[in-house]
Amino acid sequence: MKSGLTVRLNTIIMDENKKIKVLQAIRQGMVGGGESHILSLVKHIDKNRFEPVVLSFTDGQMITELKNIGVDNFVIPSNKAFDLTKWKQVKALMQKEKIDLVHIHGTRATSNIYWAAKNLKLPVIYSIHGWSFHDDQSTLVKKARIYFENWITKKTNRNISVSSSNQKTGKDNIDGFQSEVIYNGIDLEKFNPLSRERKNLRRQLNIAGDAIVICFIGRITLQKDPLSLIKAFKEVAERNANAVLLMIGDGDMKAEAIQSAKELNIQDKIIFENFRTDVADILFSSDIYCLPSLWEGFPIGLLEAMAMCKPVIATNVDGSVEIIQNNKNGILINPQNKKMLVDALNNLISNKNLRTQLGNTARETIVKDFDVCKMTKKIEAVYTNVLSEN
Repeated sequence: MKSGLTVRLNTIIMDENKKIKVLQAIRQGMVGGGESHILSLVKHIDKNRFEPVVLSFTDGQMITELKNIGVDNFVIPSNKAFDLTKWKQVKALMQKEKIDLVHIHGTRATSNIYWAAKNLKLPVIYSIHGWSFHDDQSTLVKKARIYFENWITKKTNRNISVSSSNQKTGKDNIDGFQSEVIYNGIDLEKFNPLSRERKNLRRQLNIAGDAIVICFIGRITLQKDPLSLIKAFKEVAERNANAVLLMIGDGDMKAEAIQSAKELNIQDKIIFENFRTDVADILFSSDIYCLPSLWEGFPIGLLEAMAMCKPVIATNVDGSVEIIQNNKNGILINPQNKKMLVDALNNLISNKNLRTQLGNTARETIVKDFDVCKMTKKIEAVYTNVLSEN
């Protein structure tokens, strides 16, 4: 006999006049990989079947963009990972908005979302954009985070891994871990290098027309290893007078990154900008994209650069290795290997034909395998399956 919950959920699916209301929940409202994923998902989801609502615990560019595109969004301010004082507010929001299904993005959001969803007997989907545990953590911290990930992935109705390596890491560390792999996708219209809407921002950024611009876009945090990039660029700039490093983003290491540039006496060769929403135009105005991460789930920034026909340099880590075929559609290097990074940058700077070749093949890769429409259809299927399960 079906439970009352199953009957209610099946009624939602059968009622053609009732849209399925999905709460997309994430830790912060700044624009990063997971936040960009949510923006793409809510823009392209079938609005005849689904009605998205977004919840974040901080304000930011993602919230501004959601308002611009007319998607209902809420911010319940909190900087704590486990903020019990907010749990009742989250529950009240779910009740007020008459949520049918909860889709949590990232580990840090689950701690303030899960209790309310399960208290209301709502199904929960958990997208793992990157695990909270890493090899560079202390043994105690890593074990604690694996314990929490083990707990949450067994409590949710369905887990989504954003890459096969992301899934493998889960299986290697969590007994019985199960997930469905759905790769992140890119809006091919928004990230179209041939669009008439493209703007060259070099004059705005005070960059010479003949400069070779190396672009970094992302959170300036330990994960992205900005200091290694700055140290490598020191040697690149000594060899290439026209090289410029453009670093777009904010984060807890930004002040340290700026100080490092000053100490290396290359501050006049590096442009630091805060988070920007005109990422496609930033990429259009650049020549090379570099992502020297220590770890990744499935880097959306890398996909966006490839969609814009940019030659990319990325590290040989989870996620990135499933996108890049070395020397075919990009260049792979080892994390924190300054020589490899310097050599790769020098090679691309001096070889325009190679930049063009890698960039064109990169775009072909995105068109073939990482279209946002394909991603959205797969996630919609997960929603429908979870709601119809007995």
